[in-house]
Order: sequence, then C-alpha cells, then structure tokens
Amino acid sequence: MIVLLKQELRDLWLGGRGLMLSVAFSMLLSVISYLVATNRALNFLEQRESVNLTLQVAIAVGALLTLLAGADAISGERERGTLESLLVTPTSRPAIAVAKAVATLSLWLASFLIALPYVWFLGRGIGLVGVAAATSFAVGALLAVFLAAFGVAISMVSATNRVSLSASLFLLLALFVPTQLPSSAQQGWAGELLLRVNPLTAGEHYIGRVIVNGRAWSDELTWLLSPLVAAVVLAALMVALAPRFVRLRGEAA
Repeated sequence: MIVLLKQELRDLWLGGRGLMLSVAFSMLLSVISYLVATNRALNFLEQRESVNLTLQVAIAVGALLTLLAGADAISGERERGTLESLLVTPTSRPAIAVAKAVATLSLWLASFLIALPYVWFLGRGIGLVGVAAATSFAVGALLAVFLAAFGVAISMVSATNRVSLSASLFLLLALFVPTQLPSSAQQGWAGELLLRVNPLTAGEHYIGRVIVNGRAWSDELTWLLSPLVAAVVLAALMVALAPRFVRLRGEAA
C-alpha cells in the first residue's frame, strides 16, 4: 500500500493539480487577510474574530478540496481508463481505497500549512496562534477524514464521475446549510442539536468557542463528538465497500 500511496501522491502533486489548487487557496487567503487587516469596512473585527474567520475559510476550502479529490478517486480512474492497471497490481481493494483517501488528505494538510502564516499575522501579539493552530488542526483532520472517506465511497458506487462529483457537492452544500440560518434559529435545544449533529457546524462552533469566546479547549470537547463519529463511521464504511465496489464498472449512487 505504501508504494501505491507514493504513486497517488506523485500523481496528485507532480501532475500539477495539488499545486494549482494550493496556489489558488493561498491567493484566496491573501485577499481575505488583506481585507480584514486594512479595509475600513472590515477592520472593526477583533483579532480573535479575524483569526476565527480565516480558519473557517481554511477549513471550508480544505474540506471542499478533499471531498472533490476523493469523489474523483475511483470513478475518475474508471472514466480515464486507468483503473484496470491499478486493479491488476498485487494490492487489496481496501488498500487501494485507503491509499486514495490518504492521498486526498494531503490537500487538506497543504491547506492547513498554508493557513498558518495568515493565522500568525492576524493573531500575533495576543497569544492566540498556538491555540488556533492546535484546535484547527484537530477539527480539520477529523473533517478531512470524514469527507475524504465519503468522497471515495461515493466514487466507488457511482456509475459516472459526474454523479460522484454531484453527490459530493450536494452533501457539502447540505452540511453548510445550517451556517446560513439566522442566529435566532440556532438558539434553544433544537438549534443546538442541529449544530451538534452536523460534523461541519459542530467543528466550526468548537473553534469559535475556543478562539472567539476564549473557552478552554478541554471544556468544549463534546462539540467534537459528531466529527469524530463521522470520521470513524465513514472510514469503516469506505473500507467495507471497497471489496465489492472498487471495480471497472460502478453502480448508480
């Protein structure tokens, strides 16, 4: 599996896709950081809120890149006619799925490393950089594993790459819907339950409480329950589906 993982990483990064996406992501963070730091309409934001905003964008974009790369992992290989050569290698099909998922996680890791200098720039002087880096790494890693596994699983069972990408984007949009609700709709037990069961909103809420509200990271760990469960369940599901669905023909999702 190590050999396969190295090949997947070479294809992703030396092929140019990973580098191109990372450059685009860096440009996006540069624009956001510049606006937050200099624009008179936005500089009312406190440093904590500025750091939180940057991390929310970093996690959202990293999640998008990871999910789309996972959604292309198997169905894309089918359509490009390269999956057959992969299947004849002396590697188990679950190992193929795991290698694909781990390779897509490198996109999230690159996004996290790119975001660190911006977090330092916006949060310097208030002792926030270390906490922000640690909390965003924990939340981002859980969400990335969840979305990478989901993307690869959908890619296995989808008849075409277009179906796989469409289903993955639909999931991501569904996860982001609660973030657009008015604050009044997020109050009370029903609103909090909605935030907690959604891995994406739970992770972002955890970061907000620690960074903006100044809570101790250990006091809010219950918010990480749904990201942790989602990561474990989807990773197990991906491995369980691999023996049947990592093949030359997919089934409709």
